[in-house]
Amino acid sequence: MADKERYLRQMILPGFGQEAQEKLLAAKVLIVGVGGLGCPVLQYLVGAGVGKIGIMDGDKISLSNLHRQLLFSEIEIGLLKVEQAFIKMKQLNSGITIEQYPFYIDQKNALEIISKFDIVIDATDNFAAKYLINDACVVLKKPLVYGAVSRFEGQVAVFNFATNKERAINYRDLFPEAPKLGEIPSCEEAGVLGVLPGIIGAMQAAEAVKFITGLGRVLNGKLYHYNLLQAQGYEIEITPIDKVEEINEHQFLKTNYEWDCEIEDVPEINVAEFNKLRQQPEFFVLDVREKHEYPKIDFSDAQIPMSELQNRMAEIPDKEICIICHQGIRSLYAAQQISKKRNLKVSSLKGGLTAYFK
Repeated sequence: MADKERYLRQMILPGFGQEAQEKLLAAKVLIVGVGGLGCPVLQYLVGAGVGKIGIMDGDKISLSNLHRQLLFSEIEIGLLKVEQAFIKMKQLNSGITIEQYPFYIDQKNALEIISKFDIVIDATDNFAAKYLINDACVVLKKPLVYGAVSRFEGQVAVFNFATNKERAINYRDLFPEAPKLGEIPSCEEAGVLGVLPGIIGAMQAAEAVKFITGLGRVLNGKLYHYNLLQAQGYEIEITPIDKVEEINEHQFLKTNYEWDCEIEDVPEINVAEFNKLRQQPEFFVLDVREKHEYPKIDFSDAQIPMSELQNRMAEIPDKEICIICHQGIRSLYAAQQISKKRNLKVSSLKGGLTAYFK
């Protein structure tokens, strides 16, 4: 076996040996998301010697990533995560194949790309992507390693891994319906301690290694919940839900995943329209980001964090309102909430400040 010395420390483990190492070398793993979870997953699977790894993400490196995405550095800010990760991982282990997908997963590419791999690792940070990845894996009957983090807590599970003739448990058995936008705060709103994604990502990598090699007990249909502050974890058994039907390819392709998790009937304006309108005295720009979020801006008329919006509606003036946030997602939900309470003309900046400073 080539490069035996590289993997010696794991090959001498009882029950591992050359057979398990060869299984890793023959395995094909897709990692969707190269962020807080995806970085440690990638590093450990590359180090372990997984033969073929796909990395998929359309995001670029930003300063706010670096406290938890330790694969990257300050000099790489603004560069594509996938491309930089590829360079570094080939330096770590030149003997494996790494395929780059420098774009986001969607219905147009999911089935084709996922079909090329044995197992998928969900390292994304939004519900739309999680439901899409889950359903694509159900259609293709591909096992899925799920991970999620928020603040000081994280979760890991293995879905769509059938060990008998019964229907395999999937993400929709845990969360049958996608939450509405704003119901659950994102990491941008709630925050996350940098070491937590490292812990959960390493656990996802461990589940993938166990699945590939057949060692130990995989978290099949079980959710492991970890509380960092208490240094405690617990496991729950996920029960299949009768009303959850196995989705087919036709249903997958016609499902509107983005708007399952979002809201309807809120007008959006692009950056050019926004710059033109904000010169008008009756146009009011409302920033709904939390106080700690960057970048700081000097062109909003007020900042009312999303977490305080319901209690501060009276502070919003009787003007045409445009709402801004980091990526143009929370602003949609905020616009809907304001429209329900106030008879105002309300819009959202499409793509948020990410689009504005692009």
